[in-house]
Amino acid sequence: MDGVAFFFTGALVAGGIYWFLCVLGPAERKGKRALDLSGGSISAEKVQDKYKQYWSFFRRPKEIETAEKVPDFVDTFYNLVTDIYEWGWGQSFHFSPSIRGKSHRDATRLHEEMAVDLIQVKPGQKILDVGCGVGGPMRAIASHSRANVVGITINEYQVKRARDHNRKAGLDALCEVVCGNFLQMPFDDNTFDGAYSIEATCHAPKLEEVYAEIYRVLKPGSLYVSYEWVTTDKFNAEDEEHVEVIQGIERGDALPGLRAYSDIAEAAKKVGFQVVKEKDLAAPPAEPWWTRLKMGRLAYWRNHIVVQILSAVGVAPKGTVDVHEMLFKTADFLSRGGETEIFSPMHMILCRKPMS
Repeated sequence: MDGVAFFFTGALVAGGIYWFLCVLGPAERKGKRALDLSGGSISAEKVQDKYKQYWSFFRRPKEIETAEKVPDFVDTFYNLVTDIYEWGWGQSFHFSPSIRGKSHRDATRLHEEMAVDLIQVKPGQKILDVGCGVGGPMRAIASHSRANVVGITINEYQVKRARDHNRKAGLDALCEVVCGNFLQMPFDDNTFDGAYSIEATCHAPKLEEVYAEIYRVLKPGSLYVSYEWVTTDKFNAEDEEHVEVIQGIERGDALPGLRAYSDIAEAAKKVGFQVVKEKDLAAPPAEPWWTRLKMGRLAYWRNHIVVQILSAVGVAPKGTVDVHEMLFKTADFLSRGGETEIFSPMHMILCRKPMS
């Protein structure tokens, strides 16, 4: 009897460890398992050094406000965080307002579909995803609109991940991914029938620089929509707590500097766009977007334990614990920014490129 009890106890413990490490959290359901965490295109032995290099950018803040420094800064960030994002959050690296009666996954999909509905594209037309990440929005939008979506991301590892996901989803005929800098896109003038960016152009040192590139590659008369990260009218630059929150968001999300909501339309008009509509999709009566972060605090702690174990046994690269801890702290800054309403990750602007 003792032998049987010992066998079942051992099996239970082994099963529990497997569940904790391999199944717990999003895992393959969203494309990435805990055991597959990596540093993206960074070799495992250099992850910790690259993490330190990332933080060194903030000792020279003026450098990350220049177009020359930003690509390496952002590329390093996404090499460090892409696997953790996919494992802990999913394939869509953005927020969305909560919808009563809907899961976070459904709310995310509806938020993405709204973007393509706003630019009024037809099946078979060619549209641009500016800053596509691993392509979660791209696949939702391609499925919903049947348009041909071309995504651009500066990170080679994300290109590989996006292409793998597109193939698995059976959408590689509709979805194409290009590695490139959205400040210097490898596309001809007047190429696309529409364009969108979902919480991506916040990485540009100057918004008008990326808007000018989008304007260039759009066909005359086409629409472009962007969900922008901004400080709202409730942000007070003289309030130390407000400043702490905004700086925490900037440093934890590879941002050269958050822009004020009032700067967005001005930047669009400066490059020639006509502003069709502007609205903060996070503002009441929209349901809070940050509740997902607050509700996920237990999951963050749970995942942090997993990362520590995997790092200790050599499965996850050294430095992964530091990166995960950074993201955990950033989630708190984001929640505080949402609760105080000084920050919005979804200030929507809809623009049209004039016919002439």
